[in-house]
Amino acid sequence: MGMPEISPEDLNYVREMVRTRSAIVLEPEKAYLVQSRLEPVAKSEGVQTLAELVQKLRQVPFGPLHKKVVEAMTTNETSFFRDLSPFQALKETVLPDLLVRKALTKKLTIWCGASSSGQEPYSILFTILEEFPELKQWDIQFTATDISVEMLKRCQEGRYSQLEVNRGLPAPLLTKYFTKKGLAWQVQDDIRKMVSFREMNLAGTWLPFPKLDLVLIRNVMIYFDVPTKKQILKKARELMEPHAYLFLGGSETTMNLDDGFERVAVSG
Repeated sequence: MGMPEISPEDLNYVREMVRTRSAIVLEPEKAYLVQSRLEPVAKSEGVQTLAELVQKLRQVPFGPLHKKVVEAMTTNETSFFRDLSPFQALKETVLPDLLVRKALTKKLTIWCGASSSGQEPYSILFTILEEFPELKQWDIQFTATDISVEMLKRCQEGRYSQLEVNRGLPAPLLTKYFTKKGLAWQVQDDIRKMVSFREMNLAGTWLPFPKLDLVLIRNVMIYFDVPTKKQILKKARELMEPHAYLFLGGSETTMNLDDGFERVAVSG
């Protein structure tokens, strides 16, 4: 049985705290989402109700418990090769173009801006290794960031349940790039070492990046308010090489937010 419903006052406190710290907007009608995300946090803190949890949050300055709540609110479900079309575009248009453009330096810089539990960055790597084996000889600098320290630990460990690998991951890739570990599957060491997983709040201070060839900020922009979206797109654009590529989620766009990007017709 779940906990009593969160009060409107406590809901507003959590919404405001999450917005202040992450710029993510939780609409008032998403009370059910806030409730479902907060209950595990309350249980882990040994409190019986969400009212008690919020009381604990109110009593102290921003600290580990507040961070835990923000992370709980900003963690998104994902899967391997989520939305196939971006990976088709990578395979058929984007990576072939970058192979030509970067042929002299043989250096490729990639940033995945909301890595969640790691399925997206690993899916990108599998696409590169499977479709363009010559890139193994290149200097690939691949950074993946997320606001959640817990999620980053999962990324670095690269360990997934049978259910998670069943969602979107072709069986040949599972046997080629993973090792069975008890009931779970773990991405092989040499693959995991190809990605640097770092903590970063898209709405906060950014890490120092090199000039980027490929940027993916997918399925996270929808949660931000318009000024934050504009700020993120501007920062990303300023870090990108001329002719670099930006991938957003299927329902996301740069239109009316940043006119420095040009929509590209791609295969897939």
